[in-house]
Amino acid sequence: MLKADAALWWKGTVVGLHLESLTWGEFKKVFFEKYFTVDARSQLIQEFMSLRQGDKSVAEYVQQFERGCPFVPAIATIESEKLRQFTDGLRPDIRHDVNMADMETYMAAVNRDYRSERGRRI
Repeated sequence: MLKADAALWWKGTVVGLHLESLTWGEFKKVFFEKYFTVDARSQLIQEFMSLRQGDKSVAEYVQQFERGCPFVPAIATIESEKLRQFTDGLRPDIRHDVNMADMETYMAAVNRDYRSERGRRI
């Protein structure tokens, strides 16, 4: 259904755009105004900010975290904030391991989390 709706929307929108100079950023702005309302973005931001690992595996938590990151550029683009937000959402036992290892980057923390989780299964 969205494909048909989006195609109709695009045909109508194209009339007012200069396609030869349209950037990806400009396209996203126009598209999001139509299909990704302020309320929908606010809801996704809230979900991201309250994201916790809980019963999820590290892989599942990482996947959800990375899906939500683009909706909060202040976190996604600042390494220390990304690391803090990610670490805050970890289960306490895994968060402890990450904090003790004094990780400096998000990816280092993710890799440490995988090792920590594997170590707990043994």
